[in-house]
Amino acid sequence: MKQLLFLIILMPFFGVSQMNFEKELDSVNSKREAEIFIESNKNTKGKILTFNKEKHKTRLADELFKLSKGGKKIIKSNYKTTYYKVLDKDKVVHERVNYILFDSSKKSLSEINTLRDKIIVKHKDGFDFKTLAKYYSMDINGKKGGDSGWFESKVMPAKFEQEVKNHNINDIFMVDIAEDNAYYVILKSHEPKTIEEITVLKFSETRN
Repeated sequence: MKQLLFLIILMPFFGVSQMNFEKELDSVNSKREAEIFIESNKNTKGKILTFNKEKHKTRLADELFKLSKGGKKIIKSNYKTTYYKVLDKDKVVHERVNYILFDSSKKSLSEINTLRDKIIVKHKDGFDFKTLAKYYSMDINGKKGGDSGWFESKVMPAKFEQEVKNHNINDIFMVDIAEDNAYYVILKSHEPKTIEEITVLKFSETRN
């Protein structure tokens, strides 16, 4: 009986705490403010996430994309409440290529250049680039035909990205990034594509 009375007395305080918490969340409107919020509420296990409309096909992602900037989604379970708040929405130009990578710390540069010339000749003679990537590439993504997936600016090395932009669809060309021991054969397999992205603050609060 005493415990029940104690909980009844505390309930208004829990409500006020929750209201203050939601008010603080409503004041978060940028990535920087979200970082400060996470730092000051470490018990919430907060994260800042980026959702890409091409990569993220889940039901949750679909629901978040439907929200406007500043919109919130709240998911409650028996043990916790998870909040999602859309901090920003943007449309970002992405590129996509297939590439073969050679590592000059493992092969000599003369051997690499001989192989790259051979690959370009084979491709122009009708060999499928994805098959060539599976056979020659020293990158782990060679197993999937050297497909880079859609990538935005500043994800790949600057020289790599610039050369991709300088070429047309179906062009095959080389890029050397000596400081990284990286020597590429690149096939520009896709036209640039504008893809919607959202930046989301996610955090969870344990429910008592």
